[in-house]
Amino acid sequence: MAIKNEYMPCLAIPPGETLEEQLQQIGMTQVEFSKRTGLTTKHINEIINGKASITPETALRFESVLGIPASFWNNLEANYQETKARIEAEQQLQSEIELARSISYAEMAKLEWVPKTSDWKEKVFNLRNFFGVAALEYIPNVIPVAFRKSEIKDASALSLAAWLRKGELISQIIKTKPFNKDLLKESIPGIRELSVKSPREFLPLIKDLLANCGVAFVLVPHLKKTYAHGATKWLAPDKVMIVLSIRGSFSDIFWFSLFHEIAHVLLHNKKQVFIAHNNRAHDELETIEDEADNFASHNLINQRSYQSFLQNSLSEGSIRNLADELKIHPGIIVGRLQHDKIIRYDQYTHLRARYVWVS
Repeated sequence: MAIKNEYMPCLAIPPGETLEEQLQQIGMTQVEFSKRTGLTTKHINEIINGKASITPETALRFESVLGIPASFWNNLEANYQETKARIEAEQQLQSEIELARSISYAEMAKLEWVPKTSDWKEKVFNLRNFFGVAALEYIPNVIPVAFRKSEIKDASALSLAAWLRKGELISQIIKTKPFNKDLLKESIPGIRELSVKSPREFLPLIKDLLANCGVAFVLVPHLKKTYAHGATKWLAPDKVMIVLSIRGSFSDIFWFSLFHEIAHVLLHNKKQVFIAHNNRAHDELETIEDEADNFASHNLINQRSYQSFLQNSLSEGSIRNLADELKIHPGIIVGRLQHDKIIRYDQYTHLRARYVWVS
């Protein structure tokens, strides 16, 4: 986007000052002028002091009394209003630049979310377009979930909002069928079994399966200071977005995050936006997130099979056997065992696949 360098006046002069000069030149008082124009003295005084505007009708009255074309007064008023608006916009821009400094603009530009630039005014304009807002201060109004109180000290609400917004922009262009809750439930086993495939194989299949259920599924690179694993948001009554962060490379984290977000789609309020990260500062949110965690755990690994598995001697062979039985990647079982503190985090890690994401 090209930004023109324009002269920015530091003062907006109301047209009333010109009117006052004209009256002084011809020796006419405001009282006399009000009688001749049919306007009140108070109104004339307000125009002179910039508290009232010169309307086209008023300009015609001035033309009749002073002999100065109405177009002159209309132009004076229009120029005054434009100058005043530009000054106010410049002041607004300066405050927005401070907000823009809180966003990882360089990181966003590297990902080609916004154009590269070193000019802070251009950055503000680009960020307005990216978020679809008239001013950056309105971002909390349209993405309030990113601005919940966080217990993570260096978390950036604006960067989190940018990450979620990118997910929305991608999701909006994904074609999906109307949301079908029953079909989504029926698709869970098929989605789970895709965990044995590589990302190159399973990603297109997951996207198609979920789109058929009314779910737009996207992967978005994480931004610094966001700490988000995934998010769920209803874009329309019959379309929901699931966005996962390309952050952790371990396969089990990806699959757990995906099923966690599917839980929000199936179990929780359509009006609420859910972001999965390490911040659970609210009791209500903690309960909801726990429900989603339990759903993910039980739908990835059958609870009865898992408990039976724990009764026997644990080995790489037993892990692989359970994975074969459940038709899932063995890394998912290792991740569960590590999370449940059944094994140390350095045990059987070689069974946890690492994904390489290509954006």
